[in-house]
Amino acid sequence: MVESERVTIRLPHERINALQELVDQGRFSTISDAIRAAIDRFVDGEFTPEYIEKVTVELPKGNVVNLKQLVQDGDSISVDDAIRNAVREYIRGKLSKAIEEIDK
Repeated sequence: MVESERVTIRLPHERINALQELVDQGRFSTISDAIRAAIDRFVDGEFTPEYIEKVTVELPKGNVVNLKQLVQDGDSISVDDAIRNAVREYIRGKLSKAIEEIDK
C-alpha cells in the first residue's frame, strides 16, 4: 500500500449523504475511497499537458451503454477513446463540408 497522510476536511451534511449514497450503491467501498477518487480526478485534470484540454460530457445512459459496447467489440480501447474518435470524425466531416463549400 502507498504511504499516505491523514487530512481532515469539513463537508456539509448533503455532501456526506451523497457520498454515502455512492457507497450504498456499491460504487465505492468507503466514503474515503469516493473522496480519494474525486481528488485524483481533480488533480489529473489540473495537470494535463498544455496542448490538451479536458472536457466533461454528460450523456444519456443509453449512449454510454452504446459506447461501452463499442469498447467490448474492440472498436475503441475505452469509452473516452470512443468519445474522442466520435468528436474527431464529427469535426473532420464539418471541415470537409466547409472546404467543399469554399471550393464551389
